[in-house]
Amino acid sequence: MTETAKKRPEFRNINAFKDLTTYRMTAAAWTSILHRASGAVMFLLLPLVIWFFDTSVSSEVSFERFTSAFSSGLGIVPGWLLKLVSLGLIWGYLHHMFAGIRHLIMDIDHHAVNNQFGKTSGLTAIGLAIVLTLLLGVRLFGLY
Repeated sequence: MTETAKKRPEFRNINAFKDLTTYRMTAAAWTSILHRASGAVMFLLLPLVIWFFDTSVSSEVSFERFTSAFSSGLGIVPGWLLKLVSLGLIWGYLHHMFAGIRHLIMDIDHHAVNNQFGKTSGLTAIGLAIVLTLLLGVRLFGLY
């Protein structure tokens, strides 16, 4: 073997048990992964969202049934669990929206595709989604 062939780095597959525990993902990576996860959560819970909407706007009686489901529960599902699922949906919508705006900005302005913008926009998207989810969660659980 020649000397240059010996100095070349050797790339191998990642060992999931050894390497993934020490790998530190960036804020942009977390934002991108959570963007996909929030889209999946919204898609999977779409029947619940359709039921929420249909029950809340059909009539006054169905609206009362809808609001009572959040306080007393619905069948075997307690009200707090329904509120918790709704809070997860709220986070999903907010995070998906903010991460989508971030992706649109990167699509429009190619100068925004750099490490600094990735870090700040990723942290901003995650932070805004969490803060607004907490504020709406406080309202949903009736703390104010």
